[in-house]
Amino acid sequence: MFEARLVNCAVFKKVLEAIKELLNEASFDCSESGIQLQAMDVSHVSLVSLMLKSDGFDKYRCDRNITMGMNLASMSKIFKCANPDDTVTIKAQDDADTVTFMFESKKQEKISDYGMKLMNLDQEHLGIPETNFSCVIRMPSGEFARICRDLSQFGESLVISCTKEGVRFSTNGDIGSANIKLAQTNNFEKEDESVTIELQEPVTLTFACQYLNHFTKATPLSGQVQLSMSDNVPLLVEYVIKELGHIRYYLAPKIEEDEN
Repeated sequence: MFEARLVNCAVFKKVLEAIKELLNEASFDCSESGIQLQAMDVSHVSLVSLMLKSDGFDKYRCDRNITMGMNLASMSKIFKCANPDDTVTIKAQDDADTVTFMFESKKQEKISDYGMKLMNLDQEHLGIPETNFSCVIRMPSGEFARICRDLSQFGESLVISCTKEGVRFSTNGDIGSANIKLAQTNNFEKEDESVTIELQEPVTLTFACQYLNHFTKATPLSGQVQLSMSDNVPLLVEYVIKELGHIRYYLAPKIEEDEN
């Protein structure tokens, strides 16, 4: 038997919004420690990794490991039927071919449940190697979303350069070029507004704007975003979901044509 209950259904809605444009379907691996998901996006360019820890749920029971393959568009339709302040309970039997989502309103005067067919998905687990990154940037997630959105209007690629002076986002396109520089700022009263850089060595890498814009769909989950970069390894974009876990996106850098 698997059962997970979350008093704040809005968090789960936001998690779905953060992954459903990259993934059509995904396997949720449930174990005693929590719910994990790991999948390449449809075009096999980026990787999504989600962890929701069991102790972040209001009630969590998983008698034996169970993998639930779900269509994310269908799941999203079900969650659209819930109010943000509803409590959600996700239930499945050990060898079930359906999963049940039950929503309870705050005063418990309304309870609705939806059954969804599970899918058999053949998804391989990719080992993500531990990397010591050359630079780690922490910045307000809203600021990062705005930069990605604004600069993608000028070009398809975003160059991220990190030095001890700060971090620079730049792009070039048909209508011209755009640059945004951020210096380090430590705001001790409002940590979410700080920009901090841990630098081993300067790094400059180029990424596809389209994917960065997909990643920023996770902005509502966290006030800060962490960007970790090293030469020749994928960028790691991480959003911490308070008291519940994290969502991580990996994106390989673009190789500039003139280097080939």
